[in-house]
Amino acid sequence: MDAMNEIALVTGGNKGIGLEIVRGLAQWGFTVYLGARDPERGRAAVEAMAEGLDVRFVRLDVTDPTSVAAAVTAIEKETGLLDVLVNNAGITRDWGVPFDSAASSRMREVYEVNVFGVVTVTSACLPLLRRSGNARIVNVSSGLGSLTFLSDPAHPLSARSSLGYGSSKAALNALTLAYANALRADGIKVNAAAPGMVRTDQNADAPFPRGDRTPVDGATVPILLATLPPDGPTGVFRGPDSLDETIPW
Repeated sequence: MDAMNEIALVTGGNKGIGLEIVRGLAQWGFTVYLGARDPERGRAAVEAMAEGLDVRFVRLDVTDPTSVAAAVTAIEKETGLLDVLVNNAGITRDWGVPFDSAASSRMREVYEVNVFGVVTVTSACLPLLRRSGNARIVNVSSGLGSLTFLSDPAHPLSARSSLGYGSSKAALNALTLAYANALRADGIKVNAAAPGMVRTDQNADAPFPRGDRTPVDGATVPILLATLPPDGPTGVFRGPDSLDETIPW
């Protein structure tokens, strides 16, 4: 796919998997808006990019509708449209927390970012995405959101689930399918990516081995889904290493 002149927005783009998605799309030739809550960290991430890559910082807090609206307005003024939205921003608050100690307040924090934030950003971006001839939305999910995996006691992920994070990713998967069905007639593809267990700040406190996958590895499938051609699939869950790997819902 020729990405010349295509425009992408990546939420949570200043570090980890998000940063590598930004870098990878910019290397494809996209103009990429790196969305981040913290202006200092966001601008530092942009400045650290290689010369020749068109990466632009935009302040964006997915939990703040005013911030989201301002970011989308800024993008519209500069480009007029959006070809790709990558909903990457995500948090966890309950690694290693026993289920009988789980607090609904922690879950609300997680859902505000991982679920409601996706709805806020997607709704705000839809008018710009509809101006694209090949719009794509990529939701960065997790195998921990696969009900098929979690319902199989023999699957290793069934023992790693958490009330907040895992259920929020299951909800994100449901959103992915709902959006895919609703936007099919508009030609907007909506898919989910499972990056695998990547060593990032987010899972530093995970009570199980984090493996040796890097953020570059984790960005592979989100980038592939973000660069799908017009005849590419919609409503699929793929990863962690290729589009040939289907994750069951």
